[in-house]
Amino acid sequence: MSVKLKFTKDSLSKEKRALARFSRFLPTLKLRKTQLFNEIHRLQEEMEEKDSRLVELNSDIDQWVAVFAEDVDVESYFGVEEVITGRGNVAGIDIPVFKDVVFKKAEYDLMAMPFWLDAGLEALKDTVLLQEELKVLNEQVEIIQKELTTTVQRINLFEKVKIPQTQDNIRRIRIFLGDQQTAGVVRGKMTKGKLERKRKAAAA
Repeated sequence: MSVKLKFTKDSLSKEKRALARFSRFLPTLKLRKTQLFNEIHRLQEEMEEKDSRLVELNSDIDQWVAVFAEDVDVESYFGVEEVITGRGNVAGIDIPVFKDVVFKKAEYDLMAMPFWLDAGLEALKDTVLLQEELKVLNEQVEIIQKELTTTVQRINLFEKVKIPQTQDNIRRIRIFLGDQQTAGVVRGKMTKGKLERKRKAAAA
């Protein structure tokens, strides 16, 4: 429910303060929008780079597939114990940050296992690392994108609603107060004229 506009000097001062506040906040919001947009662009470039690296790694692993077909249970030598993440801050936004992946220690007899097992396990580890990094980067983009959407909505609210509405309120109040002032001057002159005529009539 909208508040009825009061055509008073106090209301005019209130609207002027509101306009000054909106005008002060708007550049800050626009700067924030730019920062968030640039951060999303940077993250997307980083994700593309890691995606390319992941494709390369998968290609490398494909070369081991035929070898993995040997009678070796690779999964028994490979596993993830923990994905470590922390918290970071971008433009005042709390975001997850990838730290590391803790892998299960693979214990096996180097002499008894095929020569390719070490290299194969390292390739798998690198793949998992990249996949987990990409997951966190994607989370960051989603969080920052949501904040960017909110910021753009606020900018639109200020630019298209609040500021024009406040400017219009100031204009309307000024016109009303101006009319009131003019009417007061006219009434004053009329009253003065009447008093002058009464004075002259009394003197005659």
